[in-house]
Amino acid sequence: MTAKLIDRRFHNVAGKLRVSELFFDVPVDYSKPAGDTLRLFARSIARKNTPIEPSEESKGGKLPWLVYLQGGPGFGCGTPQSYPWVDFILSKGYQVLFLDQRGTGLSSTITAATLALQGDGGKQAEYLKNFRADNIVRDCEAIRKILTNDYPEDQRKWSILGQSFGGFCAVTYLSKFPEGLREAFLTGGLPPLTSGPDPVYKKTYGNSTIDFPFEEPHADQRIEKVKQRNEAYYEKYPEDVERVKRIMRYLKENKVKLPSGLLTPSRFQQLGILFGFHGGVDSLHDIVVRACNDLDIFGFLTLPTLSTIDGNGGMDKNIIYALLHESIYCQGQSSNWSADRLRANDRQFEINDSVPTIYFTGEMVFKDMLESYTELGEVSTAAQRLATIDDWPALYDESQLARNTVPVYAATYMEDMYVHFDLATATASKIKNTKQFITNNIYHDGLRSKSGEIMRQLFNLREDTID
Repeated sequence: MTAKLIDRRFHNVAGKLRVSELFFDVPVDYSKPAGDTLRLFARSIARKNTPIEPSEESKGGKLPWLVYLQGGPGFGCGTPQSYPWVDFILSKGYQVLFLDQRGTGLSSTITAATLALQGDGGKQAEYLKNFRADNIVRDCEAIRKILTNDYPEDQRKWSILGQSFGGFCAVTYLSKFPEGLREAFLTGGLPPLTSGPDPVYKKTYGNSTIDFPFEEPHADQRIEKVKQRNEAYYEKYPEDVERVKRIMRYLKENKVKLPSGLLTPSRFQQLGILFGFHGGVDSLHDIVVRACNDLDIFGFLTLPTLSTIDGNGGMDKNIIYALLHESIYCQGQSSNWSADRLRANDRQFEINDSVPTIYFTGEMVFKDMLESYTELGEVSTAAQRLATIDDWPALYDESQLARNTVPVYAATYMEDMYVHFDLATATASKIKNTKQFITNNIYHDGLRSKSGEIMRQLFNLREDTID
């Protein structure tokens, strides 16, 4: 067995949840099972009370497992009770495993200091190659075998719920270990089956100089989501056109420090990541109003404003997001700072007064982050090396997906700024036994912001109750 359970402790939460905290050791590199190990952390939850009439499958305490695959890459799980969909899942008779993916949360956390233990930048990059979806699902499969070891053989499969990047991991799971899965739920997480990030970001930037390596669905109806959300923002708050330009001028002329680094104009521009969430347009407007109010009254940005801006970055506390963000799309080719290259060819993202409006960027990662985030600057050599690696192994097996027998239920959002609708639906068509709930009024964070509707629709697909 490639994973080992190190510790397991139980406690109750709010009188209704039975929580188990688990620690595992797994190989850093599964091709070298006797080599170095990682410590993984997970929490499992189940209802504390026992139903009067337990299901046949749950008799004897053998509740079916559902594993939550977190978005990211690079973010750990929150506390179980912080997820609004938990009660719904527990009511369906599951117990849920919240796994901090390798390198995140309490699972051998990746920081500049912990990476330094690996040696120079080249060695750090080689180490980080083990932190993509392919090894995340190997971790899951190794843990599944431990947690279901005493289950009847026909009940050892488990279900997965993948949000965003967690959905990418779920499709990797379907490609590599379908025998371990009972069913897969995906929310905003159908990955583009591409070899690199260029086609993904072309959908964002609409740059005509980059050719797609595959046939695009709806190519004549290209919707560039980041630009669309910028236009929606400025349409709702037209007064912010000049406010944003004023803030950018101030940041160009002044060195503004943040707890995590420097507030450069391009870093302020990155607040466009908020556009992908429900309420994100209003949240960004609030920041812009605060910043301009500071400049009007004091001539500088105050600590509360700077703290708000810094809190909407997160690259210093979750550096895997920046270091591996583009590589999550790579199969046999390098990323070569894809978002940076495409942004440079689009004047609408330029930071100067000559453009009618200064557009904010989205969730993409840029080279200048290595200068504006202190923590990223300490691993810049590893970041540069990761951008040039061209031997990334395959994450998806399209032939396996074409003959997939695991039921897949996917919530797909037409207005998703992070996982483009066209690319997601193209992937859905390539995974056999996939059913989709498609909506045009929910954004990427639907699982959190609209959890009741999302879970109800996914289980309608599962129970086949839709006429």
